Amino acid sequence: MLGVLIEQGGMVVAPLFVRDIFNLLSSAGPSPEVMPQLFTLVGLSALASIVGWTGGRLQMVLGLRVIANVMADLTKKAFANLMRHSHHYFASSFSGALTRRVSRFSGAYENLYYSIITILFETGLYIVGITFVLALHNVVLGAVVAFWVVLFVAVQYTLSRWQQPLRLARAEADTNTTAVLADAISNQNTVALFAANPYEESLLGSAADKLKAAVIRLWNVDAVVFGVQGLLGIAVNISVLWLSIFYWQQGALTVGDVLLVQVYIMGAFGKVWGLGRQFRVINNSLADASEMVAILETPLEVKDKHGAKGLKIKKGEIWFDDVSFHFHKESPVLTELNLRVAGGEKIALVGPSGAGKSTVTKLLLRLYDVERGAIKIDAQDIAAITQDSLREHIAFVPQEPILFHRSLLDNIRYGRREATDQEVVEAAKKAHCHEFISKLPLQYEAFVGERGIKLSGGERQRVAIARAILKNAPILVLDEATSSLDSESEMLIQDALAVLMQGKTVVVIAHRLSTIMKMDRIIVIDAGTVVAEGTHLELINQEGLYKKLWSIQAGGFLGEEV
Repeated sequence: MLGVLIEQGGMVVAPLFVRDIFNLLSSAGPSPEVMPQLFTLVGLSALASIVGWTGGRLQMVLGLRVIANVMADLTKKAFANLMRHSHHYFASSFSGALTRRVSRFSGAYENLYYSIITILFETGLYIVGITFVLALHNVVLGAVVAFWVVLFVAVQYTLSRWQQPLRLARAEADTNTTAVLADAISNQNTVALFAANPYEESLLGSAADKLKAAVIRLWNVDAVVFGVQGLLGIAVNISVLWLSIFYWQQGALTVGDVLLVQVYIMGAFGKVWGLGRQFRVINNSLADASEMVAILETPLEVKDKHGAKGLKIKKGEIWFDDVSFHFHKESPVLTELNLRVAGGEKIALVGPSGAGKSTVTKLLLRLYDVERGAIKIDAQDIAAITQDSLREHIAFVPQEPILFHRSLLDNIRYGRREATDQEVVEAAKKAHCHEFISKLPLQYEAFVGERGIKLSGGERQRVAIARAILKNAPILVLDEATSSLDSESEMLIQDALAVLMQGKTVVVIAHRLSTIMKMDRIIVIDAGTVVAEGTHLELINQEGLYKKLWSIQAGGFLGEEV
């Protein structure tokens, strides 16, 4: 701001010396006696211009540092806040749209900085400066210039605000187009397999047409605004020029004064003319940033309580105490669920699809908060401990693991980021990843593609298991971790998991009942409640849901998912 002040001061002062030069030229004529005065005035004008130039460079150098630092801070803040939102929030949002909102956020600040500091602020200083100088010579002339400038700016601002709903509509249409595009690209394989390219093209075409219509409406209004600004500019220029000539005729202004007024007016007109565009840039930037601001202002569904402490594991005992939860009020998922898992015990959760098995693990990992009741680990309510410390003590292997588009080394090391390369390789060997990784040209440095698309389902599963082995957390949650493996790989992985499970509290979600026969206890869940529990042999000898599920699978029926 100091640089802008110096720069605009130079722009206001330099024409004063030019005025004196023209007054001297018009009164003295080309005589040798006036040359020293002219050289002095030219030098002073040059000095004022150089001082102004120096202020401009100061503003630019320091301003670039400010912009870069703040943009980095905003990106970090937006990302940190976004990633703290709940599992439900991301499940209900397009990842492409969220990515665009984060990237727009910092870009909006860059535009705001240039518009407010380098345009609005410097224009305001320049207008104040020239109005003050003109008022010293002629109060009426200074007042007229000030009035026209205020009127011009007020009209531009009003027109710009009038356009704001159109800009918001354009921003929303642009976000929707990006969301449709990202959704189709991320599911390209599905689109190809279902021969749905024409359908997806029609969806994108519809979104693009809505964006086109929003842009055209905005541009049509822009054309009207530019026309109004042009007429106002002509009126200002003619009015001030006529007034200057009038005062020159009355002897109140010299030829140099008339020239000074024109220089100031042309300078002011150039700066003020750009204000309309800057108001549009500001409003566009606010519209672009508003979607990320909405995310920042959205309360976190799952957040750490004030003063939350870290989880301390002693035995690894898990207790669901009268836990109730539902995604929709009309369809409860868990109803007063009571479940106690002893430290070091290995249990399996079985039941029909939709019984609530996966919800149990999501609540344990605190991807959602329970509505009633409590979940405790070693007598510590997980709602009163930090989410990070909770998840650091739980290793989770999902049924369909998603990998980062990074190297295999990085993906496995994600289980314990400080692990050495050798420790990563050892974990990969235990999970039987090393066999297929060692055959790749880049081996552990090979990138796996977005979401691990370059690997088969079984390979992704083994990488996820290697990640869990490396993490070596006291509590292990497996969501049918061998479901994507062939029989030979499954046998090897079962051996690795048996070693991994030693000394840990283990919760397994089972769809294939043959994989859980050796569990310490099997918990049968139906409609969100525990309906039976015991060992495999105990449950198979009882009439009930487990025996029914076992009979279906043992009979080779594939039509019912369990």
